[in-house]
Amino acid sequence: RRRKCVSQAREGEEDASNAMQITCPTKLGAKCVLKTRRSTHARTRASSQVQCADFPTPKFDTPSQREAEQISLSFVNAPRPKKPLRVAVVGAGLAGLSCAKYLSDAGHKPVVYEGRDVLGGKVAAWQDKDGDWYETGLHIFFGAYPNMMQVFKELEIQERLQWKCHSMIFAMPDAPGEFSRFDFPEIPAPFNGLWAILSNNQMLTWPEKIQFGIGLLPAIIFGQKYVEEQDKLTVTEWMDKQGVPRRVNDEVFIAMAKALNFIDPDELSMTVVLTALNRFLQEKDGSKMAFLDGPPPTRLCQPMVDHFSNKGGELHMSKRLKKILLQDDGEVAGLEMVDGEVVTADVYVSAMPVDPLKLLLPEPWKQMPYFQQLNGLEGVPVINIHIWFDTKLTTVDHLLFSRSPLLSVYADMSTTCKEYSSDKKSMLELVFAPAKEWIKRSDEDIIDATMVELERLFPTEIKADQSLAKIEKYIVVKTPLSVYKATKGREDYRPTQKSPIPNFFLAGDFTRQRYLASMEGAIFSGKLCAREIVEAESMGTVQAATSPEPAAAV
Repeated sequence: RRRKCVSQAREGEEDASNAMQITCPTKLGAKCVLKTRRSTHARTRASSQVQCADFPTPKFDTPSQREAEQISLSFVNAPRPKKPLRVAVVGAGLAGLSCAKYLSDAGHKPVVYEGRDVLGGKVAAWQDKDGDWYETGLHIFFGAYPNMMQVFKELEIQERLQWKCHSMIFAMPDAPGEFSRFDFPEIPAPFNGLWAILSNNQMLTWPEKIQFGIGLLPAIIFGQKYVEEQDKLTVTEWMDKQGVPRRVNDEVFIAMAKALNFIDPDELSMTVVLTALNRFLQEKDGSKMAFLDGPPPTRLCQPMVDHFSNKGGELHMSKRLKKILLQDDGEVAGLEMVDGEVVTADVYVSAMPVDPLKLLLPEPWKQMPYFQQLNGLEGVPVINIHIWFDTKLTTVDHLLFSRSPLLSVYADMSTTCKEYSSDKKSMLELVFAPAKEWIKRSDEDIIDATMVELERLFPTEIKADQSLAKIEKYIVVKTPLSVYKATKGREDYRPTQKSPIPNFFLAGDFTRQRYLASMEGAIFSGKLCAREIVEAESMGTVQAATSPEPAAAV
């Protein structure tokens, strides 16, 4: 079997002699081919028609994937409790839903309370009056997400991931409308990653590649211990310390930092970048990317809800937490909701983001070192933009790194995602980052600034004044406090899932786990939280019993 992913540009009549063709090997041994035209006077980019079939699901067989599977099996194979714990989980994002799923696998009864009327937390999505979806963020699923891949497998929804060519594609700021690619061949890791870097001569020179490679040697030699120690340095500080040219930062890591945590490399902890690079270099398909075939609430979150509901769990929407009620001994007695209802359980889990959690902590807890460390964490602002155009733009069936001062990554969702597909019109989804200086600006200002950047990315099709492609509509989604801001030194402030309160646990990407502020981090944190609860029940630390009547808030 062979497939081709073909984007063919046209400028007047076809002229094969003026076509530039870039190829990358794929899983099937075929080639992903991008054809663009080069003008005899200047580099240009013309309209294209994409003919692209998605690629098969990779066969994940890595130590990380085997570990994820073993942890999953530990819930299924755990001794059935004599009486299931009733576990109140606050928050129906990926962390809360993951915790609920694995608790139900172990024979317990999770009861999830979500403050909004939509599932997903940071992967929430909504439909507008036209039925079009808009999302909290542009969500990409990497092959290096073992626990996420395990969830898709366990729920039997792997086909909902649309895998793309094994490439990383960057816009060229000095060549409007052109891209530079890192294409990963079908050979074992780390050689496929090294080949991708060494074979790209557009972004880095050979001396720069060599200096960067030498700088990375300690991470390769000393592994995870070294990676974690670099949390005391920003990306730019690490590069200066290792003698890596600043141009490597400008060409690659500004775009990478904004994609990983929505901030620039002069703020981002180097541990974040090294963690990603380690996964990409150690796992053959680690850097391979997939899009979900539709909105996360319906295509990923709802199957998780169905899973634990079928095992006796519950979900309650529009149930916002107001207070955590305490017993005299400091343990949780119940949860008071905004609507006045008080809910009780045997065990309580906060799967809220760190910022609202800090606001809702009971006063006696705020003096404990475990909870005081949360003061070192805060969410980062991010803006997600959706623009529907009246025409189909030149496009690539993939995630694109814009390398723009204002934009992080973007994709034409009308091409990459089945639910949003259109042969006639494009819908661009773009991440606007860093967003700190823009989060309070008007939607109109943000769209105007975005159109200026899009004119550079689509020079022959988009003008800022809309004299070419015209905007039919747009939606701007602002998240003032998104994932935790991974500046240097943050690892010291990330709490474990087990708290000093025997019947209170935490889940969320900000808790201690090695996948940091990512969807994988959220899924894994919920899984680790569920494991802590199962172990606590087996040791008798928490027990299923009639919960006491809640006391007044302390």
